[in-house]
Amino acid sequence: MTGAGIETVISDVGRQYLALHLTSDVGPVRLRNLLDRFGAIDAVLDASMAELQHAEGIGPRTAEAIFRARSDDAVDREIEQAASLGVRIVCGEDADFPAPLRNITDPPICLYITGTLEPTDAVGIAVVGTRRCSHYGREQARRFGEMLAGAGFTIVSGLARGIDGEAHHGALQAGGRTVAVLGHGLSTIYPAEHAALADRVTSSGALVSEYPLGASPEAGNFPRRNRIITGLSLGVIVVEAGKRSGALITARLAHDYNREVFAIPGRVDRPQDTAGVHALIRDGQAKLVTCLEDVLDELGEVGEIMGRFDTRERPQRPSATKDPPPLADFSADENAVLNAVRDGAEEVDSILSRTGLDSAKTLSALTSLRLKGAIRQEPGHRFAARSSSR
Repeated sequence: MTGAGIETVISDVGRQYLALHLTSDVGPVRLRNLLDRFGAIDAVLDASMAELQHAEGIGPRTAEAIFRARSDDAVDREIEQAASLGVRIVCGEDADFPAPLRNITDPPICLYITGTLEPTDAVGIAVVGTRRCSHYGREQARRFGEMLAGAGFTIVSGLARGIDGEAHHGALQAGGRTVAVLGHGLSTIYPAEHAALADRVTSSGALVSEYPLGASPEAGNFPRRNRIITGLSLGVIVVEAGKRSGALITARLAHDYNREVFAIPGRVDRPQDTAGVHALIRDGQAKLVTCLEDVLDELGEVGEIMGRFDTRERPQRPSATKDPPPLADFSADENAVLNAVRDGAEEVDSILSRTGLDSAKTLSALTSLRLKGAIRQEPGHRFAARSSSR
């Protein structure tokens, strides 16, 4: 990782959020309560201890911790370390905060990023499963990572041993993008044997974490990490998971966040690897998938559920906007599909004919354009350009 100037590490408003993020008693729920009470982050940091205690869930101890945060030099130390590591820190008010995370109930206060996140990463699919997977599970994780990345999806996983690592490898093998969400600070890589993989992920996507740079990989961090994996994704594919696998937490979060849940059937003679996956399928909590087309067929309405890039009400600053990105922020495939829709192509077949793209690239571009607010889906599986995207 290469160093960066401090001015490129964090915005002025991000520095304010970081002060609360580094306060141990403040998490996403308490932050929301504070913003509901005071309206903006600067008002929170300007409030007296007595005023802070009027916010829901803020007692004397938390009020005192927030009050002290404004003069604590921990923020400066964190920013200086981030600069030395080439890490950026973004908050929910920053334009480059991952937009899909704004639509979950408990988005991270701050997100640490090494590498790059692109607008097209909103078209992401999470691939998760057990660390102690079978050879079959490894094959399927890499296979789906490669297929989905080749179709234009960003592969999201957790860089863990087993299924996660294989999914990242598959995406990289396809020359696609992948994002790894870590359950510890970005100053280290866990597991250590994935350091080379982490470097490859950084060059073709990003490593992200909500944990301060020096946070160690404690067991309790990973269930919370899973909500970010889910939040960054259109849907979650569970490859192998036993009855108590952490991947099942990710699947439950996907239901809570209105994401799709998919499951790959496993070997019936290895219940330690597949009992959780098969239970998801049996109970109707996940859709059985065996190939790329199975996933594509289920994603038709997900963009409508997630809606425009920024739908969550939050304090607005002059730099914030809800307009779709300019054409320069669209990929070549997205521009081709958008121009075809503007020219009157309403159905997938006619869009395919106009653009010359294959079906996987066309469906991926359509999903991405809907997420960005450039097009909308109308009854009868027809598409139309939004007037603001012209």
